[in-house]
Amino acid sequence: MSDLPRKAVTRTAKLAALPLGFAGRATWGLGKRIGGKPAEMVAREVQQRTADQLFKVLGELKGGAMKLGQALSVFESALPEDVAGPYRAALTKLQEAAPPMPTTTVHGVLEEQLGDDWRELFIEFDDRPSAAASIGQVHRAVWHDGRDVAVKVQYPGAGEALLSDLTQLSRFARLLGPLVPGMDIKPLITELRDRVSEELDYGLEAQAQQEHAAEFEDDADVVIPQVVHQSEQVLVTEWIDGIPLSEVIADGTTRQRDRAGQLLARFLFSGPARTGLLHADPHPGNFRLLPPVDGMTADDPDGPDDETPWRLGVLDFGTVDRLPGGLPGIIGDALRMTLDGDAEAVYAMLREAGFVKESIELDPDAVLGYLLPIIEPAQVDEFTFTRSWLRSQAARIADPRSPAHQMGKQLNLPPSYLLIHRVTLSTIGVLCQLGATVRLRDELESWLPGFLLEEECEPAEDGERDGAQDSAEEAAAVEV
Repeated sequence: MSDLPRKAVTRTAKLAALPLGFAGRATWGLGKRIGGKPAEMVAREVQQRTADQLFKVLGELKGGAMKLGQALSVFESALPEDVAGPYRAALTKLQEAAPPMPTTTVHGVLEEQLGDDWRELFIEFDDRPSAAASIGQVHRAVWHDGRDVAVKVQYPGAGEALLSDLTQLSRFARLLGPLVPGMDIKPLITELRDRVSEELDYGLEAQAQQEHAAEFEDDADVVIPQVVHQSEQVLVTEWIDGIPLSEVIADGTTRQRDRAGQLLARFLFSGPARTGLLHADPHPGNFRLLPPVDGMTADDPDGPDDETPWRLGVLDFGTVDRLPGGLPGIIGDALRMTLDGDAEAVYAMLREAGFVKESIELDPDAVLGYLLPIIEPAQVDEFTFTRSWLRSQAARIADPRSPAHQMGKQLNLPPSYLLIHRVTLSTIGVLCQLGATVRLRDELESWLPGFLLEEECEPAEDGERDGAQDSAEEAAAVEV
């Protein structure tokens, strides 16, 4: 039996203990400052102690607690190294695994969902989970037609646990603020809570994954496993091998890191243009670096070396943003105008779209000054994402004394852009964990509506689609 806390009262008690610990550390920190210890040093110690307790508790729970832990884990690059270092391994573990549910429980779900003769659907079924996440765990198996498959089994009561945890966590969200400087965590928790019903719906997940699989079926760069079978609490998809992105982050070569980063950026921007869907859970546990030849394993002695164009395998489509027209054109327009230094035009566009409330008047040049450092990766042909760069951005926005902090508080994020914003920030966090050198501008020019003026776009050949609707073959031809 797993020792995972399952009863609501146990989960609530563990989560409720967190703010008490935060308050105790705040009092301890105040005492240290009164005793003459520098405020910055005290704040760093409080931050580290808070992180240690938070991720210890989140790591012991599934449901919304683990979901928040995974969402926060991609932002560890924004933390000072002496704070992030000690618990980076714990964050990686949150991305890949959690305590498994008992085998008898797994079998019970399979019997209920697939029938008493569920074993006849499989030639082999491994009772040991290969991965576990916030609402379900994955088992490797061989389907009755001989295909290797991944069988995702939803935890009984997962929905209740998700809602309960996120409700509890939202009550002291402001206390989590110091963990990720410059980020308001309460909207993140609210957005996660709002999407619980979607993530629990394996029908919606199967549909989103199959639409991606069909679009990327012949893609040279991105691999999406096909859906094999779906029921209310069981989802069976094709199995894909490869190196988990967490391992690339920890031990990958420079070429592997750069390749993974380029393809991650490509998938982020091309997905909405090609499918009308945005994969909205970009933590490293959902990506694999795959060899270019089917049937070749990553450790094959005759397999790919650093010169080989590895592919990106993408998993878990439980959370997506539905964008029928692709990413909103205002994003590309505003980004292009910002790069051109057109402060007045950028300000007018942001005001019209609701990023600046009608009751507030801001200096357009100050708005431009706030945005330019953030979009630095798009200003150059290629950019190396680093933890130090992200830390500098986080510190600039988080410092209450800085103009950037004051500007950030005055700007408004319309609800329709919240998920896009989170996915973009999360992807940047992963790129910084990789330390990848990426030609981001190439991907923006290829896939982001509005980023290139129409007269700048090359005319399409006969039979090809324009702009962001170019064929998969043309996209795959962009060199990495």
